[in-house]
Amino acid sequence: MPGPDQLHDGGTPLAGGTPAGAERAGAAPPGHRWRRVHKITPVLNAWKAVVAVLAFLAWQVTDQMGNMPSELWDTVTAYRTRAVLAVVGVLVLVAAVATVYSMLAWRRMRFSVTSESIDLHTGILFRQERHARLNRVQAVDVVQPLLGRLFGLAQVRVETAGGNDSNVVIGFLREPEAQELRNEIMARAAGLDVAPAAAVPVAAGAGAGDGATPASGDGPAGPAVVGAVRPAVPAAPEQEILQVAPGTLVGSLLRSGSMIAFVLVMAALATAAVVTKNVGPVAGALPAVLGWGGYLWSRFTGEFGFRAAVSPDGIRLRHGLLETRTQTLPPGRVQAVVLKQGVLWRRRGWWRVEVNVAGYGEHTPGAGQTVETVLLPVGDRGEALSALWLVLPDLGVDDPQALLDAALEGTGEQAGFLTTPARARRLDPVVWRRNGLRITGTALFIRSGRFARQLDVVPHERTQSLGLTQGPLERRFGLADLHAHSVPGPVTAVARHLDAQLASQLLMEQAERARTARSLAGPEEWLRRADAPHAPDELSGADLPGAHDQADDATGAHDQADDAAGAQDQGVDVTGGTGGTAGARPGVGPLG
Repeated sequence: MPGPDQLHDGGTPLAGGTPAGAERAGAAPPGHRWRRVHKITPVLNAWKAVVAVLAFLAWQVTDQMGNMPSELWDTVTAYRTRAVLAVVGVLVLVAAVATVYSMLAWRRMRFSVTSESIDLHTGILFRQERHARLNRVQAVDVVQPLLGRLFGLAQVRVETAGGNDSNVVIGFLREPEAQELRNEIMARAAGLDVAPAAAVPVAAGAGAGDGATPASGDGPAGPAVVGAVRPAVPAAPEQEILQVAPGTLVGSLLRSGSMIAFVLVMAALATAAVVTKNVGPVAGALPAVLGWGGYLWSRFTGEFGFRAAVSPDGIRLRHGLLETRTQTLPPGRVQAVVLKQGVLWRRRGWWRVEVNVAGYGEHTPGAGQTVETVLLPVGDRGEALSALWLVLPDLGVDDPQALLDAALEGTGEQAGFLTTPARARRLDPVVWRRNGLRITGTALFIRSGRFARQLDVVPHERTQSLGLTQGPLERRFGLADLHAHSVPGPVTAVARHLDAQLASQLLMEQAERARTARSLAGPEEWLRRADAPHAPDELSGADLPGAHDQADDATGAHDQADDAAGAQDQGVDVTGGTGGTAGARPGVGPLG
C-alpha cells in the first residue's frame, strides 16, 4: 500500500475517500477548497524547456569541439546565417510546444491545504495526485527564481520525510500570496487551528489563474463553481541571529580547497596549451572546467546575503543572489549538524555549519542541496556556536564551555571525550589523539580531523540507527568504528578506531538512549509540546556528567510566545528542537 507522501494515479480515491473523478463534475471533496496557481506559470515553465535544449547543445558542442574536422568548421562559417536561423527556429518551436503543453497542464494543476494534509493535482497524460500529511512536513521554502522575480512570483516547496520524490512544489504564485501560503502551512503543521476557507460562488473562468485563485474541475463545469477565500494567517515574529557579509563569503571561497584546486588546474591547462601549442587538451577539459566553475559560482550566488533568524515556527534562512530562497525549518526537524573548519580557514577562525534534514535528499556537490542544507556558510566561532544553538539549545552538560572547547579544538580526553587508544597510532599516526566521542544528556558529539577540523552532532532522538564496522587491520588491533546513521545529507557521523569492546558497549547504551529520547520527544505539532514530558536525569546514564537541565533564556530556551498565533511559552526538553529566545546569543553568552 503506498504511503501518504507517495504519488497516486488519477483514478484512485483521495484522502477523504472521494474519487478523483468527482472533481471533474465541479465539486471538491469534503474539506478541500481547491486553488489555482498564477496564469503566467505556463510561460515560466516553458522557458525551462528552452534552457534545457540550449544546455544540451552547448554541452555537445564543447564536448566534441576538439574532435571536429576543419572542413566542418569551414562549412559552418560559410553558412553561418542559416545555421543561426536553424538554431533559433528550433528554440522557437520548442518554446511554442512547451507553452501550449504548459497551458493545458495549468488547467489541470490545483492545490488544497487542509487541517491534515497538502494536496496537489498535476499532469495531463500522466496524472498525479500528491498527498503530503502535515505532520510529515520537514521544511517549507519560498523560492523566487530569477525569471520569477522579474514578474514578482514565487514557488512554495514543501519538503516531506519521504525524500525528493515526495516533495510538493506549488507555483507560481504572487510573492505575498506565497508567503501567506507558507504561513498557513506552518500554522497548520504546528497544530494551530486555522479558520477554514470560506466557500464562495465564482463564475467559471472569472479571474482564474490570478494568484492562488479558486479552481474548478478539469475543464468548464457550468456557469458557477465552488471556490475558496484564503484564510489570513499572520507571519510568526522572528529575531535575526546571523548574517554573512558578502566580503566574508568571497574571502571564504578564495580560501577554500575547491577554489585553489580550480586555479591550479586552470593554470596547468593554460601552461599545457602554450607549451604544446595545441588547444585540444583545453577544449577536452572544458566541460569539466565549466562544471567546476559552475559549482563555485552556485555557492556564491546561493549563499549570497545569507541571514538566519529564530521564530516560534523554527529556523528561518534567507539567501540568494539570482534565485532567492526563504527556508523555514520547523522545530525538531534537523536530524544532525556538522561544524567544519578548513585548513586555510583556521587562521581567520572561520567555521561552516551544515545540517541533515529529511526531505532535502542526497547531498550532491554542485546541486541545490549544497545551499539547502547550509545553516551557516561561513562565520567565526561565536557565530558557528549560535548556529548550533539554533538546533540544540541544551547541550546536556553542566559546563558547555569546556565541552565546546574540547570538541572544536581539543585533543585527548579533555571534557570527558572517549578517544582512540594508543595502539591505533599505526593506523592513525596523525589524527589518533584528535578522534573522539562524547555522549551528553541530549546529543552525541563526534570530533575528527587534525588539520581540517570537524565536529558532528546528532541529537539522541534523531538517531536513525547505529552500527559497528571493522576492517581486517582494525580486527588485528582490537578496534572498531561506531556509526550514528542519519537521513541523507552532508553529515556522516562516524567515531573511528574506538576500542572494540568499548564500541560494542556504547552501541547498546546509545540505542537505549535514542529509544528513550524518541519516546519523550512529544507530538510532531511543535506548539502542542508544552505538556509533553521531559527526559529524566538518568537518560544520559550515571557515567555521563551533567543531568538534563531545563535551559534558561541565556542558553537558548524555547520562547514559543506568539501573539498572532496564540502559542504558549515552553522550556527546552530533550527533543533538542529548533527555536530559541529572541534575545539569547550563545556567541556572546555561555556558549561563546
